[in-house]
Amino acid sequence: MPMAHLLTKPTRTGNSQSAFLLRIAGLGLVAAALLMPCGCGKPPMLVHQYILEYPAPVIGRKAKIPEVVKVEQFSVAQAFNTNAMVYQPQPFKSETYNYSRWRANPGYLVTDYLVRDFRDAYLFDAVFGPAATGRYRFQLEGGVEEFQEVDEPDGWKAVLAVTATLLDVTREEVPQRVVFQKNYRALTPMPEKTPQGLAQAMSRAMAEVSARIITDTYEAARQRAGK
Repeated sequence: MPMAHLLTKPTRTGNSQSAFLLRIAGLGLVAAALLMPCGCGKPPMLVHQYILEYPAPVIGRKAKIPEVVKVEQFSVAQAFNTNAMVYQPQPFKSETYNYSRWRANPGYLVTDYLVRDFRDAYLFDAVFGPAATGRYRFQLEGGVEEFQEVDEPDGWKAVLAVTATLLDVTREEVPQRVVFQKNYRALTPMPEKTPQGLAQAMSRAMAEVSARIITDTYEAARQRAGK
């Protein structure tokens, strides 16, 4: 076969191959379009976001302590370190609601409401949040150990468990700094078996835990300040 004839074949084959590849690419785009969800079909599901909502606890008439307390950012146990609304349908099983979430991480929710409740109680000269700077004597820190719905045979409940540690930062020795370390747990019935029912019950649980933490902090700080 003449060499010139052999050299002309790649040019013709290249054109044919390019056309073939273009057809394959076109078919791929059509297939991709068919597989993609159509924007003109069913609208995306609405995700509801929930917060805690309750009036600041009424602690009662108490003499103000001339000290400043700072509430540090509370940590969160890994199982609940999420904005998802966690529920336990049965022992050893954990699930989350598909289209309902907390507006903020449980650590932020607990910390923010504690700061608000401490300030509304007017028991200290000032209450600092995590980002505040300035001189203070007492420091409250802790963690959220449980923040979920528990479905039990006698009813669905919101469960909030928190650890709290109060420190006197004016003491030099670490053991002397610890004023108290306590565990708090509230289990509150849900008014309805829905995410909103969980938010309502968790709000009542937070109100209960907050009132107990504030009362314990006040009494411990009053005794320490008097020494």
